[in-house]
Amino acid sequence: MTKKVILTGDRPTGKLHIGHYIGSLKNRVAMQNSGDYETFIMIADQQALTDNARDPEKIKNSLIQVALDYLAVGIDPSKTTIFVQSQIPALTELTSYFLNLVTVSRLERNPTVKAEIQQKNFERSIPAGFFVYPVSQAADITAFKATVVPVGDDQEPMIEQTREIVRSFNTIYQKDILVEPEGVFPPKGQGRLPGLDGNAKMSKSLGNGIFLADDAETLKKKVMSMYTDPDHIHIEDPGKVEGNMVFTYLDIFDKDTEKVAELKAQYQAGGLGDVKIKRYLNDVLEAELAPIRDRRAELAKDPEAIYAMLKAGSDKANIVANKTLNEVRDAIGINYFN
Repeated sequence: MTKKVILTGDRPTGKLHIGHYIGSLKNRVAMQNSGDYETFIMIADQQALTDNARDPEKIKNSLIQVALDYLAVGIDPSKTTIFVQSQIPALTELTSYFLNLVTVSRLERNPTVKAEIQQKNFERSIPAGFFVYPVSQAADITAFKATVVPVGDDQEPMIEQTREIVRSFNTIYQKDILVEPEGVFPPKGQGRLPGLDGNAKMSKSLGNGIFLADDAETLKKKVMSMYTDPDHIHIEDPGKVEGNMVFTYLDIFDKDTEKVAELKAQYQAGGLGDVKIKRYLNDVLEAELAPIRDRRAELAKDPEAIYAMLKAGSDKANIVANKTLNEVRDAIGINYFN
């Protein structure tokens, strides 16, 4: 039976946080270990440069941090190809061919692009590279003939854009070379971990996250600062669990659901203080994150080995992407000297 092919990845704009861990990394490890997939994970440095071109050091410094986070959570280079986007020249060439199949008006209608342009306050000063990054993503996905692309709900328009490009290419050049991918989305309610401050999104830029690299003391400080119920002033006061980040995190991280239910009932009735419940959450998170933190610290002692792993993965990825590129050139009719 032919294995399904996964392509997924992250932009290297800083260390990864527990939102990444819950939202994608744990699932990637499970899929990798199932044996049902050929898995490619891309560190998308070129994509990160589309809105960080004036701060390339940020991308360069984050590259190894993201790689460390991958390895620490259990992504295994012997089972998964981890590679660096900028080291795969075929991706840039494929992007240039795909740009001819997409109109400006279609890119302007992409809901994800529209939302991110607004979020980043680009207005009309949109970097061209950023504007066309859905086409670059299509090149990334199709180069590896990915059949499965695990993404957040907000990325569904990007998958559809890729599918449109695949259909256009295969129809125009009358060759079924490219593969239409299927998006795999998080279960309802598990797509995005809210920030410590109650913001709908845990984000590096908002400074409201717990990072996989955080030490035990930093973790404790962050947990103790979490947003709870502002009206729960005294221990005996009844408290709200809806919108209370401590209970939101317990629902996700604590496997003892009966215990969580008891704590919720006690908090709602009054008699359970925020400090006590935060200490309990800290213990839960520490049990989950300490082994990851320890593995990460050990791996960080040998950065050369991390770079060697990334080079080996990029070399392997180049072979796969170049094969697809040659098929694309043949289909277009520009492999003149073969």
